[in-house]
Amino acid sequence: MGYRTVVAVGLSVLALVSACSSDTESGSTEGSVTVTHAYGETVVPADPQRVVSVGLTEQDTLLALGVVPVGVTEWYGEQPDATWPWAHDLLGDARPEVLTQDDGIQFEKVTALEPDLIIGTNAGMTQDDYTRLSDIAPTIAHSDVDSPYFEPWDQQTRTIGAALGKPDEAEALVENVRTRYREAAEAHPEFAGKKAVLLQNAIYDGNAIAYQDGLSTDFLTSLGFEIPSELDAFVQEEDAQAYIPLENLSVLDTADVLLWATESPEDRATLEADPVYSSLQEVRENRLVFTDAITAGAIYFTSPLSLPYLLDSLVPAFESTLAGAGAATTTAPA
Repeated sequence: MGYRTVVAVGLSVLALVSACSSDTESGSTEGSVTVTHAYGETVVPADPQRVVSVGLTEQDTLLALGVVPVGVTEWYGEQPDATWPWAHDLLGDARPEVLTQDDGIQFEKVTALEPDLIIGTNAGMTQDDYTRLSDIAPTIAHSDVDSPYFEPWDQQTRTIGAALGKPDEAEALVENVRTRYREAAEAHPEFAGKKAVLLQNAIYDGNAIAYQDGLSTDFLTSLGFEIPSELDAFVQEEDAQAYIPLENLSVLDTADVLLWATESPEDRATLEADPVYSSLQEVRENRLVFTDAITAGAIYFTSPLSLPYLLDSLVPAFESTLAGAGAATTTAPA
């Protein structure tokens, strides 16, 4: 497997929808569409050609919908063209301008790209940002004023699809991902009801950082896993993550498997050097999955392209570990 499998699936979905909904496609090129979001309504002219993504992950959805952006935004990882392996083939020969959000949205660089559509569903966009961007080109912000970052991936996909005049293709992408997860869950009944915890790659300031039941762990629950409710006692309200002090780390023993979003062998070695970590029951029994950097990135991106990649990367690891074969580590594509 590799990311090419994911790309091929995405292309086949687009081809199927295009063949089955030519009336919708032709209609979308005849007039503009209106998209509602947190800051009002945006009228988008038909068939935008120069699309800029000012958010952290929207390049995936644009590419999945057959649109190659002229500008993308680097989040982290320093991948070529700010586009991760599960999506990069869809760029073809294009090399989009790479923007950053290190000091906020780069309005001057966005202007220089002469966009006819700006996508920022995952940009942390403020009202002022939206006003300034709208002076450059029609701009699509996040849908919920209280969720400027990381709205549900399916909601973002539908919003971006609507802006591109491709609502049917967007719906097909959402359904394709859901179908693949449903089929994977059916193929692995041993996952059902097992408790899994997703944790960041290291101990930070004396805390293990875990993700409670919600957006960040939907890929796990879609496979049949459950997220232990015991994590809820350690959630910090401002970011909805569980900060578990080392002295309370044994709460993780309620899980059947721990998924550590490690990004290098050094991350794992550092964890294993910690005596508190080593005392965990899951560690002693090797009920562990460690990720490579690309798989960790796919977890955090949570896009219609990264989610299928996770299936191919993580399902064999969970299968092996839960079968008693010991700790598993995912492998990045060559």
